[in-house]
Amino acid sequence: MQKTPFDLHPSSSEKKQPVPGQSPSYSDKLNSSQFEAVRTVDGPVMVIAGAGSGKTRTLVYRLAYLVEQGIAPENILLLTFTRKAAREMQNRAANLLDEKCSRVTGGTFHSVANLLLRRYCRYLDYEPNFTILDRGDSEGIIHLLKSSLNLAGSGKKFPSKRVVMNILSGAVNKSMSVVDLMEERFSHLLEHLEDIEKIHKHYVKFKFENGLMDYDDLLVNFKRLLAEFPEARDAVSKRFSHIMVDEYQDTNLVQAEIVRLLAHHHDNVMVVGDDAQSIYSFRGANFRNIMDFPGDYKGCKIIKLEENYRSSQAILSVTNEIISLAKEKYTKKLFSRIQKGSVPILHGAVNEERQAGYVAGRIQSLHMEGKPLREIAILFRSGFHAYKLELELNSRQLPFEKRGGQKLTESAHMKDVLSFLRILVNPLDHLSWNRILLQLDKVGPKTAQRILQKTKEAEDPLAGLKAYPAAKSWREGFLKLVELMEELSQTSSPAASFERVMEYYEPIFERIYHDDYPSRRRDLDQLKDILSGYQDLGSFIDDTTLDPPDIPPTDNGAVDEDRLILSTVHSAKGLEWDTVFIINLAKGKFPSAHARYNDELEEERRLLYVAATRARENLFFVYPLETVGADRRRTPAVLTPFLADLSPHVLQSPISSGLRATPYPGREKKKKVQTSAFAPGSIVKHSFFGRGRVIEASGPRSIDVDFSGHGIKTLHLDFAKLEICDS
Repeated sequence: MQKTPFDLHPSSSEKKQPVPGQSPSYSDKLNSSQFEAVRTVDGPVMVIAGAGSGKTRTLVYRLAYLVEQGIAPENILLLTFTRKAAREMQNRAANLLDEKCSRVTGGTFHSVANLLLRRYCRYLDYEPNFTILDRGDSEGIIHLLKSSLNLAGSGKKFPSKRVVMNILSGAVNKSMSVVDLMEERFSHLLEHLEDIEKIHKHYVKFKFENGLMDYDDLLVNFKRLLAEFPEARDAVSKRFSHIMVDEYQDTNLVQAEIVRLLAHHHDNVMVVGDDAQSIYSFRGANFRNIMDFPGDYKGCKIIKLEENYRSSQAILSVTNEIISLAKEKYTKKLFSRIQKGSVPILHGAVNEERQAGYVAGRIQSLHMEGKPLREIAILFRSGFHAYKLELELNSRQLPFEKRGGQKLTESAHMKDVLSFLRILVNPLDHLSWNRILLQLDKVGPKTAQRILQKTKEAEDPLAGLKAYPAAKSWREGFLKLVELMEELSQTSSPAASFERVMEYYEPIFERIYHDDYPSRRRDLDQLKDILSGYQDLGSFIDDTTLDPPDIPPTDNGAVDEDRLILSTVHSAKGLEWDTVFIINLAKGKFPSAHARYNDELEEERRLLYVAATRARENLFFVYPLETVGADRRRTPAVLTPFLADLSPHVLQSPISSGLRATPYPGREKKKKVQTSAFAPGSIVKHSFFGRGRVIEASGPRSIDVDFSGHGIKTLHLDFAKLEICDS
């Protein structure tokens, strides 16, 4: 795992030479669209890759093809959204062609920015040993600044450190000013605008003075480097003659500008993505990037991948219709040669409890038929939507895993240990110094700040620490810390440093976490195992910040236990299962009640599309006819508008037993009731909502009806079974 900076100026011996040996068989392994994408070497290319259409395979083969054409691997840049994805593509390309492919520079925008900033950061007046802050570190600084600026104790309730960080980070990722973002998204906090801007100013200053960068800084400073310093930009752009970007629909404006700057000396950029799967605007992803790419790159070639290798045609018939109603899109129609599986089921349950019972019952039936639980997923718009379902699954003793949660290095005890190691890399990291000092018995925030001021004034922080006159009540612990830091400064091995830190930290660890330190110790053991693979401590610190490992399962090591997957749709993107249930598909739940504008509603539509395209064989859309609000009042609910206007033949409904299925109304050859039969002003009767007055036709097969006591509801004529009343 040793990492060394790459040379941005390849020697003359790296001239393009044909790769010897057997070439991969491209046309035999790829469909015509994939093959076209692979062999398009020069110029701007945008590959619109539908769900399950083999985009990773296409990128892997193109990477190998570029190398085979004589392009030096070191001149190829592969940008992905996880480092795991980059490594997998490089390894697969190496297996396909040869080991040269593993020399391609690949990684996330953040990891590549980190690598290049280490080399060129002096243009920005940073030292190469700057420390990268994770989200918890950044919030810790915000908390310190709130206190030092006397903002936390004011009479009016000040926003939490998490909310302040959301504002500052959101402004960067959306390329907006703090005031513009607050006016758009946080208008309820505008009374604090002046103080938040003050925190922002001090936050930027604190990071610079202490040699720190947060995640956002990596991108912003990388963009600054390329935009403001031509010498650095020219070196980087000339080095990377061919650029590939995966998941382009998930890029923010800063990332799109970075790609444009990287291609300053050429337009050899291939972006791969799917406009229909752009669902991360809350992280700053900008839908316009993929829509505007052809206009930003003159002569852009557009290639569409439409053959799906994951889902049955019955499922694609539904997903194609869902996305076909999007207001702005690249038109495509996914098709599949997979014929197994059933027509997706739409089920309306009486309430949320019955919804949970229906889903759990269907899962039990599928499991009895031999379907592994791990091949079944239940997806939802928000985490709290699964609460009643979790209770039902527990009552039926159906094991499940709920996706999401904390990363290993985000826990407090891990941050404690990492603080010592981070100081060894960057002695000016005062955030880590502050954390370590506060571990000392009888040392509080004010004393810690006084000590830090002394270390800041000294040329050598360790010398400044040693010279501080410790009080008698905490001198013993302080001297032990000084002794530790002196020893660590002489230790070269990361593993040896960790062992010495643990020797010092053990009694502190047991004192601070006395309630559960045995269970926390397992995390520290895992950290030791991870660290053992590194020879360079700086690389370890960067890796654990940029790509922190997940907390492993703790169920007695039963990693392979057969269990259901419960997940938000956002966390499920990129995954697939044989059977997928999408629950709470009621208006106000999905789409979210907070989605009020057209662009927000369109993203909610794309979110449902992503959820539905996770299924291979069986797909269930489930919604309650009644929901319970925060005030405990029961409220009637209606089907999400994203499904209300689908052709009835693409769905079926279960019979009352919930164990078998029959065609949905409309699949049989019956005469359809036309919307013209429900003239505005006419009175209709619904089995649940009662009598109502028709307002207007809202779609080719749906109408809006105003029900007394229930408000306006959008009803699909093939599903609602409305009765026309005389008066």
